Amino acid sequence: MEIKRSGSQPSNKGPAEYFTGMVRIDPLFQVTDPARAAGNSVTFEPGARTAWHTHPLGQVLIVTAGCGRAQRWDGPIEEIRPGDVVWFPPGEKHWHGAAPTTAMTHIAIQEQLDGKAVVWMEKVADEQYQ
Repeated sequence: MEIKRSGSQPSNKGPAEYFTGMVRIDPLFQVTDPARAAGNSVTFEPGARTAWHTHPLGQVLIVTAGCGRAQRWDGPIEEIRPGDVVWFPPGEKHWHGAAPTTAMTHIAIQEQLDGKAVVWMEKVADEQYQ
């Protein structure tokens, strides 16, 4: 058994090349062979969001606080709130983040395939976000 104590892992800032706005990433668990899953708690300040991206084995988001948005390519923007669970199938192009005036926190769980858990693409334009 291994216990990761709260506060024992440092927070990280979401890299500007993959995120718009202020984003804090708090690691929860990393990939441990033979398992492939990793999880993070991600907090988006109002208006902050990911770039468009895909996951080779999909992604689960569990919204824990605030109000956010998620969108798959060519789909409508969906509002997401605490208790909502969002599933993005493998290879589905999408983005997620906070609402324009409200922060949002979610737990993100994704698996690695051949050492890769995400494929980053272009940023979400302000016109797409609005």
